[in-house]
Amino acid sequence: MSVISVGQAVVLGAVEGVTEFLPVSSTGHLKIAEGLMGIPVDDRAVVGFSAVVQVGAIAAVLVYFLRDIVRIVSAWGRGLRHPEERHRHDYRFAWWVICATVPIVAVGLAAAPLIEGPLASLWVVAGSLIVGSGVMWAADQMGRHKRGEDDTSFTDAMLVGSSQILALLFPGFSRSGATMSTALILDLDRVAATRLSFFLGIPALTGAGLYELKDALGTGVGAAPLAAGTVVSFVVAYASIAWLLRFVAKHSFNAFVIYRVVVGVLLFGLLGAGVLHG
Repeated sequence: MSVISVGQAVVLGAVEGVTEFLPVSSTGHLKIAEGLMGIPVDDRAVVGFSAVVQVGAIAAVLVYFLRDIVRIVSAWGRGLRHPEERHRHDYRFAWWVICATVPIVAVGLAAAPLIEGPLASLWVVAGSLIVGSGVMWAADQMGRHKRGEDDTSFTDAMLVGSSQILALLFPGFSRSGATMSTALILDLDRVAATRLSFFLGIPALTGAGLYELKDALGTGVGAAPLAAGTVVSFVVAYASIAWLLRFVAKHSFNAFVIYRVVVGVLLFGLLGAGVLHG
C-alpha cells in the first residue's frame, strides 16, 4: 500500500507547483503539508516522491522557456562543431549552466545522509525560512538592479549555481530564494535574476528527480500517486512561472520576505505546541 494516497499526491503536487519557483521554499512547504496530513517527512519514499514531483515543475519550465532552451542548446551544438561559433553568448551560457550544476551535484551526493536525515527536520525548515528571509531582504536592498540577462558572466553563473547548496542543506532556505538573492547581490535586475534561477534549476532538479525515482517507486509510493502529483505540479507550476515573471518586473521581493517570516514563525509555533512533529 502506498504511503501517499492519490488525493494527498494531488495536494502535494499543487503545493510543489505553486512554490517551486517562488522564493518561498517548495521543500519547506512540502514538508509542512506532509506533516499536516500525517505523512512521515523523513520517510525515504516520501523524500523520493518530493524529488520526483519536482520533475513536473521542471517540465513546466522546459515548456515555458522552450524557445530559449532550443536557441541555447542549438548554439551549444553549433559551437561544439564550429570553433568560430564559440564566441556567442548562448554557447558560453550553456557551458556555464553545466559547470554551475557541478557543485550542487557533488554536495548532494556527499551529504546525502545528512540531507535525508537530520537536516530534513521541520525545525530546520522553520529556521531556514526566517534566516533566508533576512538574506533575501538584504540582497534586494543591496542590489543595484543594473545588469540584464545579456550581462551575465561565468562568475555570475558559478556563484548563483553554487548558492543552490544552501537550499539543499537547509530545506526552507529556498533554492529560488538563494539563487535570486545571490543574483541580486551581483547587481542583476530582478527579471534577469529570476530567469537565471530558472535556467540553473533545470539540470539540478531534473537530476534529483531521476535519481530519486527508484526510491519513490521501490519503497512505498505507487505509480498512480507519483503520476497524479507530477501532472498537477506541471500545470500549477506553469501558471506560477508566468505570474512570477510579471510580478518581479514591477515589484520588489518584500512580499515574499514577509510571507516567509510569517510561515516560519507559525511553523515554530505549531512545532512548539506539538501540533506538528519535526
